Amino acid sequence: MSSEVEARAEFDLIRYAQCWEDADILVEALVPSKGGVYLSIASAGDNALAILSQSPERVVALDLNTTQLNCLALRVAAYKELKHSELLELIGSKPSQQRADLYQRCRSLLTKQEQTFWDNKSDAIEQGIGAAGKFERYFALFKNKVIPLIHSRKRINQLIQGGDLTYRKTFYDNVWNNWRWRALFKIFFSRFVMGRMGRDPSFFQYVEGSVADRILERTKHALTELNPSENPYLQWILTGEHPYALPFALREENFDKIRNNLDRLEWRQSSIEAYLEEAGANAIAGYNLSDIFEYMSEDSFTTLLDKLIEAGASGARLAYWNMLAPRESPKSYYDRIKPLTELSERLHLDDKAFFYSKFIVEEVI
Repeated sequence: MSSEVEARAEFDLIRYAQCWEDADILVEALVPSKGGVYLSIASAGDNALAILSQSPERVVALDLNTTQLNCLALRVAAYKELKHSELLELIGSKPSQQRADLYQRCRSLLTKQEQTFWDNKSDAIEQGIGAAGKFERYFALFKNKVIPLIHSRKRINQLIQGGDLTYRKTFYDNVWNNWRWRALFKIFFSRFVMGRMGRDPSFFQYVEGSVADRILERTKHALTELNPSENPYLQWILTGEHPYALPFALREENFDKIRNNLDRLEWRQSSIEAYLEEAGANAIAGYNLSDIFEYMSEDSFTTLLDKLIEAGASGARLAYWNMLAPRESPKSYYDRIKPLTELSERLHLDDKAFFYSKFIVEEVI
């Protein structure tokens, strides 16, 4: 069975070279168990690897886009072959003059198809593989062309160094939130510009209302209520690196946990619908569903929800994000799946990937 989005979006390029969803709240939501099988949307692989760090029985990463699976494959090779500091250099989290050499050390661990793909991406490797996606190029344009029209490098550094809550709110109100910030932000993060340069335009089919206004409000939350010094997603958007904080899968304390469990990870090109057909009933202990429901009609969403519940073991959790299109289990499903509303709301407030409007956690009964 195919997915609705499979017929509408393009899948011949790296769309995301990083996972732009906060794995800290994902891991807390799923609470991966050592005996469970977990299904994850692959994207660039970071969040599947974050789940893997918890030593489940198996993690299966799926994506419709083979280029996304190539990103995951190179990450797996890097965890096997490189030191932690070298992994950060290859990703682009830290400056480096040796990324081509680091890639060559990983290359023999890739399949022929994966080698061919990355051999033709020498510029992306030199830049850092975490910058190789369409979404990351969109953010790079914001960093290089838009932000300099609003704030100086010194002011950006002041922001990402954080401070206590009172300082952050005062800095935002009196320094950061000027008219240029509001005006250019609303243009750059409009539905039109994001569709042309960031996300596939088809991903906005079920979105209503102002895109930019919603993202601007969430950005204010990230710059004030959350500490920018602890936010790797914000830091990459503004600097193109991770100067003060790293995503879950790239932190040193998680490096060996991931490396030691790589034999428990598998990945394949597949829709989630097709995989669930072969998984059978009560097979899955938890789902990282990214924001895939964003791209589906409500009918397609509930059709897939039926299959997720059927394949989920009792107590299996579904974790997913809403960015702009609201999706969560209808009340008519509450005899089969229950919303973990308090947990969802608490984790959403902690979500460092701040552009999402909602984080949903639900549990199969």
